[in-house]
Amino acid sequence: MDLLELSKLLNSASLTVEHQLALTVREYAKEVEKEAKEEIGHYQQAAGPFSAWSPLAESTQADRISKGFSADEPELRTGELRDSIKSEASGLSSIAGSTSEVMFWQENGTANMPPRAIIGIAYIRKLEFLEEELGKCVMRSFRTY
Repeated sequence: MDLLELSKLLNSASLTVEHQLALTVREYAKEVEKEAKEEIGHYQQAAGPFSAWSPLAESTQADRISKGFSADEPELRTGELRDSIKSEASGLSSIAGSTSEVMFWQENGTANMPPRAIIGIAYIRKLEFLEEELGKCVMRSFRTY
């Protein structure tokens, strides 16, 4: 391959890479959404800047039992919090998160409750997926032509 052929190849690939990137960031957000939903109800280990979840307080466990829930499934009661997690994408931007005020306090903690990051941890856990998919994205752009 000479420099002219390489130039043509790079030019052709640049025409499709944006579309491929948009598909990749959309899929990443979906993976983060799925991961976050699956992890509610299970204690989380530390990931990136996020601390491991501390055990539920005995008073919280007693309250859960009195309301008909299992004692020790953190952040899982009715499923409403889990179901509030959504993802969306537009062009090269995507996001996974929740509009639930409860989720805000879960992620950040309160004076009486330690933070229990759900969304943040899911983003960290899916970084390897994103790295792999970005590499595939670039290669698909070259194979198109």
